Amino acid sequence: MSPPAPYILVADDDATTRDALQGALRRGGFASERAQDGASSDGDSATHDVAVVLVSVGTASAEGLDRVRRMREAPATRGASIIAVVSPHEEGCVERALAAGADDFVRGPVWEPELLSRVRGQLRLRASLHELARKERDARVMVEITQALTSSLDFREILGTVVGRLAEVMRVERCSIVVAHEAGDVGYVLVASDDARVRDLPIELERYPEIQRVLQTRRPLTIDDATSHPMFWEVRAHVSSTRYPMLTLIPIDSEDRAVGVLFLRASEARGSLDEREVSLCQVVANATAIAIRNARVVQKLRDERLAVSSAHIEAEQRVRMLERYADLFHSSADGMAVIDESGRVIFANPKVSEITGYTDDEVRNGNLLLAIARQDRARVSVLREGFRRGEFPAGVDLRIRRRDGGERVVSIATSALLRDQSAVLVTLRDVTDERAIASELARTKEFLSSLIESSPDAIVASRLDGTILLFNSAAERILGYPRELVVGAGSVEMLYPPGAAREIMRRIRTAPESRIASLRAEVLSRSGERIPVLLSAALVSENGAAVASVGVFSDIRERILLEERLAQFQQRVALSEKQVIAAELAGAAAHELNQPLTAIQGYAELLQRKADADSAIGRGAAVILRESERMAEIVRKIGKIARYETKQYVGGTSILDLDRAAGSDSLPPEELK
Repeated sequence: MSPPAPYILVADDDATTRDALQGALRRGGFASERAQDGASSDGDSATHDVAVVLVSVGTASAEGLDRVRRMREAPATRGASIIAVVSPHEEGCVERALAAGADDFVRGPVWEPELLSRVRGQLRLRASLHELARKERDARVMVEITQALTSSLDFREILGTVVGRLAEVMRVERCSIVVAHEAGDVGYVLVASDDARVRDLPIELERYPEIQRVLQTRRPLTIDDATSHPMFWEVRAHVSSTRYPMLTLIPIDSEDRAVGVLFLRASEARGSLDEREVSLCQVVANATAIAIRNARVVQKLRDERLAVSSAHIEAEQRVRMLERYADLFHSSADGMAVIDESGRVIFANPKVSEITGYTDDEVRNGNLLLAIARQDRARVSVLREGFRRGEFPAGVDLRIRRRDGGERVVSIATSALLRDQSAVLVTLRDVTDERAIASELARTKEFLSSLIESSPDAIVASRLDGTILLFNSAAERILGYPRELVVGAGSVEMLYPPGAAREIMRRIRTAPESRIASLRAEVLSRSGERIPVLLSAALVSENGAAVASVGVFSDIRERILLEERLAQFQQRVALSEKQVIAAELAGAAAHELNQPLTAIQGYAELLQRKADADSAIGRGAAVILRESERMAEIVRKIGKIARYETKQYVGGTSILDLDRAAGSDSLPPEELK
């Protein structure tokens, strides 16, 4: 049966807008319902799982923002994604809607393809978050069920391999396993990754307060610097010169008590182990506890086999040993079977029948290896050859064909039951679901990694102490740092000017929902260049507690450059307009002065002709004529330089009309009629 279609709630007081939104959703294949406010809804939406809510928001009134807040708090819509339909002309509408609790927005009037794309995007994000939460819970269960692992007889070799591999994976200088004597005053170093000669090395626990603390509390302990930690005050002389001051201790629990510790040492350059690494170490510690317990049991089996001298006594002893552990085998959550060299089942607990689907008689009378899927039988042959050489692997995945035809994946662990390896103890665990979850987790991780890498914006995530955890390709391109140089080692403060990182973190903590958006800020490149960015950041929480922060910022250098160029262009346009106006005024003045100068010249010539040249009037007329001609020459030059024609003048020429430009009050009376 296919899952129901996502249910969408439309909250809008305007019937026309509401009907338009519902029509678009209906054409997109979504079921929708109208809602009048954020606390209640029409119809029967309370019986549906509301996935998305569409809310109209405007800054003209607070009603839309209040509706978003009510929708975010209402039980029926608390887990839904809220998309705000905002006005395209109201400044700040988007920021207020997001601050009120909206997850996304679309500008009105709504374009149907954009609306459907936003809805589908929120649905995909919502589905991914739900799936990740479920897989996270499943992953924790996987860590817990690893406590049933078994080990081989040669447990020292296995433990040596474990600590060596763990030291390599965790990038620590030393990894060792220490078990404590029941008296609690002496411990023994069973194996150490950096010295193969260490075997059962006794130590005085009073000189190791960290081991005593873990044995008492049965909790992991991490110490960043043993040389300055107050726990080592009384034994400071023994740790002051240590080369590996970073310590991580994981308890090894067995039968409701800590029997030892998994001890990791590293230099300060390594830094503390993160939660994922500590969880992995816990799994190894659980397996180690089982290995130690099984080794003791198997050693006891070896000792008992030495006491028998004939095949008949050996068989009887084998039966007695199996009977001794019959209750344990019967109640075990894992399938447990004892097989001989030919693969014949000597003993099997009921869980084997449950896993394989075969009855107890079919398991005992048949060959358990025949239940292995055909494509994995070659691996079984390799395992049997290894049994003959004394090799008993653990954690081997095999596919089995159940009696009903179904196929399951089982993880097997093997160990020699007797000293000559004539019988092998096989533990089976159905890990079909776990492997499917692991595969899905890997695909999800690959998808998220691809999504982050394909982003054109820089994405940087860090722990609360500033250590960078994530640095995508865009961050490398913008800031100039290679990710291998900063991830796990660099601090986010190196990416900002002094004090800026702390100020941004303060703003995030005080902002609603612990997130900020579209903040103008500056970051520092590797070369020291200050780069203007548009920053959005938020805190990442786990179980209600903040554990990290993530920032997404866009390089806005080109945007700022465009703004500067636009401002310069506007200045040039304004200056050009002023120059044009000046030229127009100059041209108009030249044309307006031309006529009165002509009259002055005419009267001056008339006076010059009528008056004697030596008389005062004659001489004055000559001066007036000479100066007016000089003035006329200036006017002619101005007219040639600036010509702007707007009204009819002598000879059909048009010039700027100064009277009209100065206003209607300056026009002659005949023009005002």
